[in-house]
Amino acid sequence: MAAINRDPRTAPHATRNDTLLALGSAAHAVVVALVTDPARRPDALGWTLLLAAQLPLVWRRRRPLLALTAVVVLLLPYHSLDNNHTAPTPAAYIALYTVAATCRPLYTLLSSGTALAVAVSVMLIVNQKQAVDLLRISGWAIAVVFVGIDVRYYRQYVAAIVERAERAERTREEEARRRVAEERLRIARDLHDLLAHSITLIGVQTSVAAHVLHADPDRLDRAAVAAALDDIAETCRTARGELRTTLEVLRDHGTPDTRGPLPDLHGLDGLAEAARTAGAEVELTVTAADVPPAVGAAAYRIVQEALTNAVRHGGRDDLGIRVGVHAGEGALRVTVTDDGTGGGGGHEGGSRTGGGSGFGLVGMRERARSVGGTLDAGPLPGQGFEVSAVLPLGGTT
Repeated sequence: MAAINRDPRTAPHATRNDTLLALGSAAHAVVVALVTDPARRPDALGWTLLLAAQLPLVWRRRRPLLALTAVVVLLLPYHSLDNNHTAPTPAAYIALYTVAATCRPLYTLLSSGTALAVAVSVMLIVNQKQAVDLLRISGWAIAVVFVGIDVRYYRQYVAAIVERAERAERTREEEARRRVAEERLRIARDLHDLLAHSITLIGVQTSVAAHVLHADPDRLDRAAVAAALDDIAETCRTARGELRTTLEVLRDHGTPDTRGPLPDLHGLDGLAEAARTAGAEVELTVTAADVPPAVGAAAYRIVQEALTNAVRHGGRDDLGIRVGVHAGEGALRVTVTDDGTGGGGGHEGGSRTGGGSGFGLVGMRERARSVGGTLDAGPLPGQGFEVSAVLPLGGTT
């Protein structure tokens, strides 16, 4: 089966095997010429033509049509001299089968039909009785042709199956690599959002504690300092828990889904409270019921990053932030607007308009695109900054 399935032109040791095949065919021809039809035993020229007709079989795989032509050219004078007509039959059949198994069916039918017509024409001139016998056994030649064509189609079918299997395997590997890349990007976004938000809040709360300590050392407000430190500790605990949940994806490779529960709209109150703790006045309005988990997680992360940027770059002690999350017309609309003075200021080493080297706005846009949505961000006329996202409720990423 391996020999049948394999393309004969790419088989290993093809020349060696064909040489052995030619020697076997020559030995068979000699034996048949010696033991059958003594009246037509070949003379010296006949033996020469009979043995020479075996030589093209050595190159039958590389030049099948040329090999068949050479066999026919050598056997025509052999038969015209009325030598043993049975002895060269295997060589002719082998050459004919090779053409049928390696060439296009149209070439096979034309070449085999031409060879058979020429052979019958020669035999009619030499011996009409032998020509009739040749026509009687021509069915074997036709059978050889169609067996070769059938084997060729079978090889093409097997090759197509193998190619589809290999393509499917490549597709699976590419899909696995794509999923790994997406998971790495998701983890990177989660870590960025988590660390940026937590570090910003810790920084603001630390500044509050430092201000209380230095503002009036003689009248130290211990309660304010204790409250700021408690807020810092709570922020650290929350960040540590979220970080542990995120990194479980990297630690546990055997669990089908290690992401744990995704953040959703129910966590927006916690984000707003954390921003209030940092000194901002946050107005949160949520008019959305159940949304797909991926959309809820994207909205949560967008609000988290927008609040972090507002607290960090607002530039006002009485910063006001309005957060709106509304569902309608098949989409979840998220807006975060602040009245700060840092609308065009630095943002993670760059600008809040996205012109710097930071990843805040880039990450928010990736969050929106991950569920098929869009996000716009930019300074408002006068002062302030607004982030606006539209997330289709059909998002499933």
